[in-house]
Amino acid sequence: MTKAVLRKKYKNLRQQLSDTQVDDFSIKIANKLLTLDIWDKSFYHVFLTIEEQKEINTDYILNILAGKDKNIIISKSHIKDYSMTHFLLTDNTRLKKSTYNVPEPVDGIAIQASQLEVVFVPLLAYDKTGNRVGYGKGFYDRFLAQCKPETLKIGLSFFEAENEAFETSEEDIKLDYCVTPNQVFQF
Repeated sequence: MTKAVLRKKYKNLRQQLSDTQVDDFSIKIANKLLTLDIWDKSFYHVFLTIEEQKEINTDYILNILAGKDKNIIISKSHIKDYSMTHFLLTDNTRLKKSTYNVPEPVDGIAIQASQLEVVFVPLLAYDKTGNRVGYGKGFYDRFLAQCKPETLKIGLSFFEAENEAFETSEEDIKLDYCVTPNQVFQF
């Protein structure tokens, strides 16, 4: 199956979810994350939810990280070269929606990708070997390539893994885990 077909399929599946389902599934995913042996780290990167795309509500993950007194890192995307810069989320961080409706920091304390220990990765689909399909611009693959090899890459999905493998490229970075409302996949 092609990535384009998977993107369309999972965007449609997401749009069929009610706001209540999105919220319930997001809470279940956050609770499943608590079962992982990842909480001894210091620097956690979290994507901020694109509500219009019915993405996982990462506010619950943000609350867990804040409660555990972790450094929370968020990103700003640069459309010109499909790169990302990363900033420490603080009480003073001002957010503004990008052209893709992504809440992003206006400015702040810059953090290097090499400092990150855990990255929660947005996705549309994934398979049973840890390959993922995102929105197709390659932002996360470029970003993850800048992280240390031991940085944990954790996908978050409302849905189960695709049974069939799909096309991949050399630039694709595999996940270490994917967490759904019902299960944790380790690759």
